[in-house]
Amino acid sequence: MKGFYRQRKSSSVGGTPKKKKSQSVAHPKATAAFFGSGVISHGSPELKVLRLVLVVLVYCVLLIRQANSHTESGEWSCESESEIRVQAEFGPGLITLDGHADDWKDIDGFEFSLLPALDPDAENEYKGGKMTVKALHDGRDAFFMVQVDGDYAYSKGDNNKCPSVALMFQIGRDSTYHSMGGCKEGVDSCTNKTCKGHEVDIMHFSIGNAIPGRLYGGNPIDNSNGNGGDRFGHLVDLYAWNPHCRYLDGIGSSANDSSAQNDWKGAWWHSSLNVHSGFVEEDSPYSSDAQKGTFYFEFSRPLRTMDRLQQDVQFTIGGSSKMSVAFWYPVDKKPWHGSGHYSISCDWVPLDISSRSSLLTTARPSSSVNAASVFALLLSVISLCASVFIGYWVVKPKTFQFTPMENL
Repeated sequence: MKGFYRQRKSSSVGGTPKKKKSQSVAHPKATAAFFGSGVISHGSPELKVLRLVLVVLVYCVLLIRQANSHTESGEWSCESESEIRVQAEFGPGLITLDGHADDWKDIDGFEFSLLPALDPDAENEYKGGKMTVKALHDGRDAFFMVQVDGDYAYSKGDNNKCPSVALMFQIGRDSTYHSMGGCKEGVDSCTNKTCKGHEVDIMHFSIGNAIPGRLYGGNPIDNSNGNGGDRFGHLVDLYAWNPHCRYLDGIGSSANDSSAQNDWKGAWWHSSLNVHSGFVEEDSPYSSDAQKGTFYFEFSRPLRTMDRLQQDVQFTIGGSSKMSVAFWYPVDKKPWHGSGHYSISCDWVPLDISSRSSLLTTARPSSSVNAASVFALLLSVISLCASVFIGYWVVKPKTFQFTPMENL
């Protein structure tokens, strides 16, 4: 997952190409190329060697430019939309963690265009469609739904030929979205001391060994080893200081700590899958390749974890955190590589953990709410009138008509 960031450089290599001036055909001797003190004629071995050297030089330049895309030789510039926010409303008892989106239909989300992280030009936008991010919490756990339009693609056992998604959150105060935390230390010198304050929390789900609709992530076997791994479905819990210093929770550059664990759980689904009773591994690949539809990635994690290593983000009800989402896809059936992902923004996106319970009412049609309110008011009025009538009947004076004896 190297390079979980997008970069935009204010300066480009070279400049605007200059127009070539028209040249007249010169005498053959005038067009001879000089190499050292001798003259190289057309078709000579020296000219062939020169051409080979030029080809090698061009190839080296291309390699250098590709390397610069990771080392970022240029001024960082980001033009993110400030109004973008992901809202996690309070809604207890609404979500079943199974990868299906049915229980999310009344929950608002934010739609994002996906641009390559290393080349965020609109012309290179993910062609499959948009990504929608939704969030919710029930007072104990936070839930996330990531929906991405895309043709069905699955290759059992090969994560790089299957879609993959990652969530990243700011932990340290100085951690930047850009460069996955932004610590300047190299892989041999990054530690919790030299990179203090640059920590980011990452959840990465690669589905090559994950059965759709089944739950993956934290499990007793891997958590007993004291790290954020997942040997069954590769839904792993990581932290990082920069793209080169990225580790499973509990694993460090110099030492490990057995107190860590994987706090995430999640499942995936695709709209082309039509078996809802449950898949098993023998059903792979579960659907026909290239089926049109939407991928669904559903996750949950406690708002607060037992982390004491500064490797997990801690959510606070009524507070705000910073997050981002990355997406990998095997375009044209070609395996994706770590830095070849798409991203929702070139900077952090605010995540608000709401303390309000507005979702409990807005999730229902307003007409039903109004009808129920009117009925309750009417029932209260009828009850009040009945109480007054009964009370009057009980306390009113009882009179008897006098009848003379002679009339008996």
